Parts: sequence; structure tokens; C-alpha cells
Amino acid sequence: MHNKKILLCVSGGIAVYKAVALVSKLSQAGANVKVIMTQSAQKFVTPLSFQVMSKNDVYIDTFDEKDSSVIAHINLADWADLVIVAPATANVLGKLANGIADDMVTTTLLATTSQVWLAPAMNVHMYDHPAVKRNIAQLAEDGYRFIEPSEGFLACGYVGKGRLEEPEKITELVKEFFESEEYKQ
Repeated sequence: MHNKKILLCVSGGIAVYKAVALVSKLSQAGANVKVIMTQSAQKFVTPLSFQVMSKNDVYIDTFDEKDSSVIAHINLADWADLVIVAPATANVLGKLANGIADDMVTTTLLATTSQVWLAPAMNVHMYDHPAVKRNIAQLAEDGYRFIEPSEGFLACGYVGKGRLEEPEKITELVKEFFESEEYKQ
């Protein structure tokens, strides 16, 4: 995975803390990781945590251009070898399924031609809601890949499907992808 460019889009759910560990694992495996955070993700973890783990600037605002010679969301969309959305909340899934681009994460996702993996994380009842299932089906039809949530104890106190997959498991999936014939094509 040495020098592979991974763009991690982080949306706002309690599982954001696992995204920090994911950046650490991917970076340790040799990937160059850049992070975009939604405003709600910043309520759980600060951009500084991701900046320290990735050794890269963190992007949070579509209109905060760090370099005026590039359009950040297009530049990031073109830069990535792989894009991962983790955690992918019901909100970001709904926006993406309906083509809504109203923040840095969603505008970048609509602009990329790289493969995009979505790792849903939410309450079991939210995950099972017909609207969420419909959005997931639409996104799968549109070509997005999914890292299924695991089952277990959820932050809300429920037990069920909805936990963000562990960072170690996601890192293994990424390694397998970059070694696969699918990536090499």
C-alpha cells in the first residue's frame, strides 16, 4: 500500500473516533491519507487529531481554499486512488443517493472518478429504516461499494447491526484492494 493515496471522508457520528484510528492504521501501512470532515464530525473529534495522524492538512469547508491555484474539492477528487467514507451516516448516504452536494464531503464525492467505499455507522433502527435501505440500494446501483457495519453494542445502548467496522479490518480490505486485479485495471 506504499504511496497509495486514500481520501477519507468523515461524517458526524460517534464512530468518528474509529476514523482517527483508521487514519493511523492506513498511514502506518504506507498510505498517504488526506481527510475531509463534515461540520458535524467536528463535534466529536477535532481536525487536529486527523492532521497529526495523517501528517496532512484536513479539509472542512468547500470555500476555504488553502491554495488559490486549485479548487480543493476537485483537486482532492482527482488526487485519490481510493475514497472511503467512514463513518457514513444516514445523512451523508441520503445526500449522496440523491445527488446533493452542499458541503466539502458531498461535493468531493460527486466529483471523484475513483472508487468510493461507504462504511455505514448508525443506530440499528436507523440502519434498518426503509429510507436508509432505499438509499443504500440506490448507491449500490450507482457503483458505490459498501463496508458492511458489524453487529454489537452500539453507543446508544442497543445491541445490533450498525457499528462501524474495525479500523484493522478496513485496513486489510484496502490492502487487498490495492493488491487485486480490479485495482490494477
